[in-house]
Amino acid sequence: MIEKLENIKNRFEEISALLTQQEIVTDIKRATELNKEYKDLSKIMDEYSVYKGLLDQMEQAKHILETEKEEELRELAKEEIDILTVKISERESLLRNLLIPKDPNDRKNAILEIRAGVGGDEAALFAGVLFRMYQRFCEAKKWKITLVDCTEGPSGGFKEVISTVSGENVYGKLKYESGVHRVQRVPVTEAQGRVHTSAASVVVLPEAEEFDVKIDMNDIRKDTFCSSGPGGQSVNTTYSAIRLTHIPTGMIVQCQDEKSQHRNFEKALTVLRSRLYELELEKINSELGAQRKSMVKSGDRSDKIRTYNYPQSRVTDHRIGLTLYNLPAILDGDLKEINEALQIAETAEKLKEEIVR
Repeated sequence: MIEKLENIKNRFEEISALLTQQEIVTDIKRATELNKEYKDLSKIMDEYSVYKGLLDQMEQAKHILETEKEEELRELAKEEIDILTVKISERESLLRNLLIPKDPNDRKNAILEIRAGVGGDEAALFAGVLFRMYQRFCEAKKWKITLVDCTEGPSGGFKEVISTVSGENVYGKLKYESGVHRVQRVPVTEAQGRVHTSAASVVVLPEAEEFDVKIDMNDIRKDTFCSSGPGGQSVNTTYSAIRLTHIPTGMIVQCQDEKSQHRNFEKALTVLRSRLYELELEKINSELGAQRKSMVKSGDRSDKIRTYNYPQSRVTDHRIGLTLYNLPAILDGDLKEINEALQIAETAEKLKEEIVR
């Protein structure tokens, strides 16, 4: 571990020197990448500094124990060694976690897409419940969630709702939500009081920055239309809504949330860029054979990841076998316990991989 930390220290010092060079300062893409790497490595260097200090103290205490003849000083050295042994062990554990390779996308903003699945109107209502849950979660995190586009269900909720989420380490927290969410409850339309099962799918994408994906605007067909609300009523009479079609892939994105055509275009382009970025990442991972079936983040959107059972006030995350009986709080955005449990599970998986290597 010391060798790895020393290599990181060398890289940290190299980046520090690079960030002072004029050609780097004027290269926005390169400077941004280096600044992000510098920030990440700073945390490791801070902990490494503390760790080295503890090791030095341990050496001094052992030296006293080996050379000192006065019993009282020897006893003090023994006590200090016992205390330092615990502190060093804790610091080593922390450093091992910090040394686990991080997903560079974790610190990015995210695109959140929710679509009603099986269950008809009830599925659309549930998609609406999930969207509200994520809104509350984002509010608690001081993140900004912005609507891009939505199609409302006939009885309420959403057939589809797409939004952007911006803040600190958004994708790193929200990425665990991708998959199929299942609900078991009595629909408002059920006269017999029977519990029905319906579902909605959630997709979380890292928001791609301009230098992550280069889009040839000649490959995009741009269509404009009037924004419309429920029942086909016109929201405005200007052609402000935007539909973008990426001709090479056939991918379609539209946005009609803003009154400004320019703002709708920018939002739609952000979503399109992020979907293309994910497509490219999947291709690279597949070619390198690096796409592993993780217990907590398989990447398969068809995986059933969580069940919300209303009669029992129960929420079960099937990936890690976590069951909680606080459904109302969770639906009100309290995802902290679930999110932390999933992060711990993923960290444990990565630690096992590092040990195997």
